[in-house]
Amino acid sequence: MHRKAIMPLLKTQGLVIDWTQMPTYNTIMSIAAGAGLLLLVLLARELRKKNEAFVAEGWALSAGVLGFILTATGMHMTLTWPFAKYFPFDNIIFGETSLGLGVLLLAASLFLWKRGTAIRDAADPAAYVAKVSRPLGIFIVGLGLALFGIAFAGVIFQLFAAPPEEPISGAFAEYPMVEAIFMSGLFALVGLGAVLFPFALKTFSTTTVPSVVEKIVGIVWGLAGIAFVLFGAMNFFTHIGLIVNTMG
Repeated sequence: MHRKAIMPLLKTQGLVIDWTQMPTYNTIMSIAAGAGLLLLVLLARELRKKNEAFVAEGWALSAGVLGFILTATGMHMTLTWPFAKYFPFDNIIFGETSLGLGVLLLAASLFLWKRGTAIRDAADPAAYVAKVSRPLGIFIVGLGLALFGIAFAGVIFQLFAAPPEEPISGAFAEYPMVEAIFMSGLFALVGLGAVLFPFALKTFSTTTVPSVVEKIVGIVWGLAGIAFVLFGAMNFFTHIGLIVNTMG
């Protein structure tokens, strides 16, 4: 159902929301997801450096912290149906995607922590990590295709429009396609990188220059990562403002 069609269901005088029926914490999920994407881009760059000892422990800790946040919140949101009474599609859009990325980051954390020495001692650390990562390509491509589905749904059903009571984002309440295109574009960027990920692994090596596919993955994940971090940080203000403005 169109989000603008759902909003009247929440209205009594102005817009009043029963927040016991509308839990929300995709704020921290957005920051963690964005940081996770940036972590992967920076990790790839670090593995490509020549004549430098790779310190796996710091990367493992970072992946573990972000993976735990995304797995815990994503699993809760995925398994609680409906998580938000009037927006059950949030379970799919935010919960399932965060869960998928979170588990992948936890796996990366475990691998980097356990095999840090093997990575450092490898003749080609980047190629070694790429070889280990290849079996995950099937799931990552599947997530990428799912993100394309979310992007199309976001535009077609205008799922991301904020109500006018929400600061900043609410300024575009009369133009739901603005936020729909913005958010759907972010999901599509991450999806593009995920679909191209297995192809990027084929040429990922310390001894070669980055291929065009590698550069595309790095650019789209880097841009989406920055956007998700900044958007999530902004939402700590806008979501608090929405709650204050609609408590009744």
